[in-house]
Formats: sequence, structure tokens, C-alpha cells
Amino acid sequence: MKDYIEKRVMEIANFIINEGATVRQTAKLFGVSKSTVHKDVTERLPKINPLIADQVKNILDINKAERHIRGGRATKMKYKTGS
Repeated sequence: MKDYIEKRVMEIANFIINEGATVRQTAKLFGVSKSTVHKDVTERLPKINPLIADQVKNILDINKAERHIRGGRATKMKYKTGS
């Protein structure tokens, strides 16, 4: 694996762990696609650092479980403000 990819994978992993960020937030900040973030944390990260990969997986599982709640709040705010 190329050095710049490994560096990006570790930066993405640390960001997700430190911020509790979603895949979408991470992709936007790093200027890559959601698919790239997902591939980095599910395929590449376990080969580089399995312990950090488990931490990231736990955070992403929590985000996935909560996403319907965030979506509902966003819809509620949309109609509340009349946009």
C-alpha cells in the first residue's frame, strides 16, 4: 500500500475516533468520497491497525444506529423554519 494512502487512512481513523464523526462529515473534510472513507476504514485500516479499526467500527455502528433520529430532526427543523 502506498504511503500516502496509509497516512490518509490513519488520519481519517483518528478524526472519526476523536470527533465521533460520520462517514459523510469525514468525506467532506478530507475531500474524498464516502465510498473512499468506507473502503479505508473497513478494508485498509484493519490491515494497518486492527485495534484502531475496532474503535472506528464501534463509532460508525453507533452513528448508523442513530442516523434515523438525525434525519427525523433535520426534517422537523426543515418544516419548522419553512424552508
